[in-house]
Amino acid sequence: MIPNISDVIVSTDSHEYAKIANKYGAKTPFLRPKSISKDSSTDLEMVEHFLNWYKQNMNEIPHQIIHLRPTTPLRDPKIIKEAIHYINQNGNSTSLRSGHKASESPLKWFMKGKNGFFKPMISGATSDEINRPRQDFPDVFIPNGYVDIIKSDTVFKTKSLHGKNMLVFESSRAYEIDNNDDFSYLEYELKKKGSPIIDFIKSSKI
Repeated sequence: MIPNISDVIVSTDSHEYAKIANKYGAKTPFLRPKSISKDSSTDLEMVEHFLNWYKQNMNEIPHQIIHLRPTTPLRDPKIIKEAIHYINQNGNSTSLRSGHKASESPLKWFMKGKNGFFKPMISGATSDEINRPRQDFPDVFIPNGYVDIIKSDTVFKTKSLHGKNMLVFESSRAYEIDNNDDFSYLEYELKKKGSPIIDFIKSSKI
């Protein structure tokens, strides 16, 4: 258990996934309603459901939620500890999201206009301005799901997950699972670099 994390709770609408979570030590005190478990459902709906359940059943509200998406499975607990320490040192933040620097700025990209012509992402910019070296553009960060930290007060007061002061936690590149090809790449990464999580599971003989 990482210091400052009191419980690991999995929110799912699946009995099968709940059993798997329990096998590996997580808690599943409820099943998430089907109405907020659709492809179109949002993280905010899931978090609000959890907080309301916690308040009604535990008579308290957790100060922070360390949101770990299952689609980003390869993590180092040390990085999560660093994220918790970082947000606790920045009291004016309303949340924290991890991200890594984009290798190329999307400000150099184009959209396709209704007339079929390229349209710059930067309104009013010319093609020559967009084609400047990437070093001329500001750094852009890609949220990667490595670790997000949500403050309960932010959710209740603003009806949003992250609020106005979303703290940037710069992490190493994180690989998300969106399709079958991503599984193959993650297997390659595991063979190449290993994973503290996999090592823990093997050592604990879960």
